[in-house]
Amino acid sequence: MIFEYTLTFFAEGQGGEKTEPATDKKLDDARKEGQVAKSREIANCLALLSLFIVLKVLLGYIGGSLKNAFSVVYGEISNVVVFWNGQMPVNDTNILFRRMIYTILMIILPILLIGFAVVFLSDLLQVRWKPTAKPLAPKFNKINPISGFKRIFSLNSLMELFKSIFKLLLIGLVAYNYVSKNIGLIFSFYDQEFSFALGNIGKLVTDLGIRISALYIIIAGTDFIYQRWKFSKDMKMTKQEVKDEYKQMEGDPQIKGKIRQKMMEASRRRMMQDLPKADVVITNPTHYAVAIRYDPQIIDAPMVIAKGEGYLAQRIKDVAKDNGIHIVENKPLARMLYHNVDIGQAIPPELYQAVAEVLAFVYHLQGKV
Repeated sequence: MIFEYTLTFFAEGQGGEKTEPATDKKLDDARKEGQVAKSREIANCLALLSLFIVLKVLLGYIGGSLKNAFSVVYGEISNVVVFWNGQMPVNDTNILFRRMIYTILMIILPILLIGFAVVFLSDLLQVRWKPTAKPLAPKFNKINPISGFKRIFSLNSLMELFKSIFKLLLIGLVAYNYVSKNIGLIFSFYDQEFSFALGNIGKLVTDLGIRISALYIIIAGTDFIYQRWKFSKDMKMTKQEVKDEYKQMEGDPQIKGKIRQKMMEASRRRMMQDLPKADVVITNPTHYAVAIRYDPQIIDAPMVIAKGEGYLAQRIKDVAKDNGIHIVENKPLARMLYHNVDIGQAIPPELYQAVAEVLAFVYHLQGKV
């Protein structure tokens, strides 16, 4: 039994394998869609580290502020209860509760603002400033169960699982080592005054958090490198995609060729229309033909108003004969004019003498001189 097969079945989409680096256009389009090489671990790491550093620096202030806030609140509760004979009205309860929430928010507000600033700056440093709302738009393919199943068992999901396990192991190892070294201090908390023990607990927690955050940098750096590599790999293009994009940006070569041909035809028509105004046609005599016009009122030097090679040169000579324009054979001059002077341009100074001699000869034949 013979089975027919084709290797294109194994190609990665239309156009073959994605081996070409992403073009600037594709990267710009991806950025507009919110697709950038960014590691969330960088933001998490810096936010966690800044949180524990701020807590360590403001630990005394936060602890004192919370202690004073609860003292004031409980003092007012006692006064209200005594005033109302052991009962506390609902309105007073709401007022005290809102005041307590407001006081706590004012205490932790600096921490929240610093955390927000750190996360914002970390993203800004990674992808630069170019906000877009497209990632927030709903996409129905995200609720497709088949697509969701593929994402669950994708390489990216396995990498995220590996990172999560590695983070748990790292945090557990660092926490175990630090706690084991300070186990004596932890047991002594039972014999310490509450405020003193609370300060030591805060110091212990912040020091542990800073150590975990510092080691977390290893995970963040590794993840950043991986995300850059993955993004570059995902953005790669097939040779066909590169060609299609080039056609889209520069235009189809066939269409551009047709446009160029139409423009050349239009230019030739204009050239042939201006040809009867020429004073002389200088020829090779069979290969080139260049029509010269000299009008001192328009231009200081003679100018080329038509030129052609082969069949077009013959057409120029035929039109010149029909309009009584003199045809002068000068092989070197015809080649020089054809290759160095465009239509509508004045002849260069180094050819003044040769062209002047031809014009003088033609004017003499016409009886103008």
